[in-house]
Amino acid sequence: MYRKIISIIKIMVVWLTAFSSSGQAPSTYCNPVNIDYGYTPIPGMTSSGKHRATADPVIVNYKGDFYLFSTNQWGYWWSNDMYNWHFKSRKFLRSWNTGTYDDLCAPGVGIIGDTMIVFGSTYTRTFSIWMSTNPKENDWKVLVDSFDIGGWDPAFFTDDDGKFYMYNGSSNVYPLYGIELNRKTMQPIGTRKEIHLLKPWRYGWQRFGEHLDNTFLDPFMEGAWMTKHNGLYYLQYGAPGTEFSGYADGVAVADGPLGTPLGNFQDQSDPLSLKMGGYAKGAGHGSTFQDNNGNWWHVSTIRISVKNNFERRIGIWPAGFDQDDVMWCNTAFGDYPHKLPYAIEDQPLNYGDGFTGWMLLNYNKPIQVSSTLGGFHANNANNEDIKTYWSAKTGDKGEWIMTDLGDISTVNAIQINYADQDVADDHLGKINDGAQYHQYIIYASGNGKKWHVLVDKSKNKTDVPHDYIELDQPYQTRYLKLENIHMPTGKFAISGLRVFGKGQGKKPDTVESFIVLRTEKDKRSAWIKWNPVNNAYAYNIYYGTDPNRLYTCFMVYDDNEYWFKSMDSRKTYYFTIESVNENGVSEKYKTIEVK
Repeated sequence: MYRKIISIIKIMVVWLTAFSSSGQAPSTYCNPVNIDYGYTPIPGMTSSGKHRATADPVIVNYKGDFYLFSTNQWGYWWSNDMYNWHFKSRKFLRSWNTGTYDDLCAPGVGIIGDTMIVFGSTYTRTFSIWMSTNPKENDWKVLVDSFDIGGWDPAFFTDDDGKFYMYNGSSNVYPLYGIELNRKTMQPIGTRKEIHLLKPWRYGWQRFGEHLDNTFLDPFMEGAWMTKHNGLYYLQYGAPGTEFSGYADGVAVADGPLGTPLGNFQDQSDPLSLKMGGYAKGAGHGSTFQDNNGNWWHVSTIRISVKNNFERRIGIWPAGFDQDDVMWCNTAFGDYPHKLPYAIEDQPLNYGDGFTGWMLLNYNKPIQVSSTLGGFHANNANNEDIKTYWSAKTGDKGEWIMTDLGDISTVNAIQINYADQDVADDHLGKINDGAQYHQYIIYASGNGKKWHVLVDKSKNKTDVPHDYIELDQPYQTRYLKLENIHMPTGKFAISGLRVFGKGQGKKPDTVESFIVLRTEKDKRSAWIKWNPVNNAYAYNIYYGTDPNRLYTCFMVYDDNEYWFKSMDSRKTYYFTIESVNENGVSEKYKTIEVK
């Protein structure tokens, strides 16, 4: 009888420590954002090339709720907590020549008084601007039948004095443009102005190519966004190309007596949002918004670019302004669990706040699987590369993948990133046959023999392509096994089975030797080298043009050198490095100056 009672207690403990749908609201999130991304609208592709995709996100805080619009999604999302996103199906682009409706590409979203307006990218004069005072209920009206001046990658901005502006531009030849609009008629006031051009000859991060080598094209600039803070205007823009790890948002500030929403913009030397390393790379073409506590956030585009160049996702990063009004965005540990807005205690949000400290526990640890399709090998599921994935031979119930943490560890959260393998030909946009959902069970074991249900989503009816499960209570285990129940389409394929928490060992040692050798002929570039740390699996390198503002960071896995090409050729730089393992983060190396 005693043994039976103990067994019942153990079962109850397992269920009480299961995932947050057991009743406790999650307090964290993890990039990429877990929303029901639509399937690609690109025609003529084989089933193996079909995939989910979106990009060019805009989030606005409207009446206390967050609204997310992005490219080719046949609608938009809203959320009151930045975790649970609710999709509203709608096609906004309406051609008055044909009477047909189409989907938004790189949408512009603005707030005028108590009204939200939406407009999609176009160079024609036949598309409408829409308005709503109740977007949560999908209640929209046409504000302007045909917006004559059009614009690709539009962005709207309402100044404190009520004046209303539009910015647009997407080109590797032409600049970004800005113009004031009549806020009632949407007619232009005056003529549009050229407000910004890239300077890749000076700013290394603006060079085209995966390795910033300008091999065959000039860099693209796109995705304008305007933010005002303390009387200053912060123009943000994406560059140099959406398919690259270095896709970033730059920022130029209009200050001084000549600073206006349309002029006198001076570049910050380094990008606002840059994420060249880690699992989910890229942080370009986005927007900046505030939560209900006044904290700033930046949403932008994550690149995958496997099925085609425009296979992309969305990430959200903490952002803000320091005491000298320098704008920052923190992408350090940017694809690890971070606190949601209502879970952040310290106000205002400072650089470095928000990260939970939960480390990745299963990087390159042993993996076992039920089956393997071709060359989509098991260890692709935990190599921290979103471009690679493991695929089972089928999408059938019972296919599984198991990860070994190497030792008993404390698990706080799990992220399941599905890959698109053999998506059905007719699945474009959202699947309308009621099958667009994932179902699975996660089992835990301390010894690989006795298994307990940790997470049960066998009855789930929601689409969770990047499902993130925050456990109600930390759970101690060594093995985790993900078993498929239902796939919306295609094979059971995983690009990242990622387990977060804390190991039982010591934090990594501090890096002992760290050098940055800047090239003499091209001050935009440098070779970075450091002594490897035996008990580290990754390193964070922080840099900036001020030793007290090392706001930009990139993560390097399993290496001890890096070719760095992102500097302002006219500025002195400062660097530091920290080592990372499953138990925590080392002390930072002393900051070094690089002239």
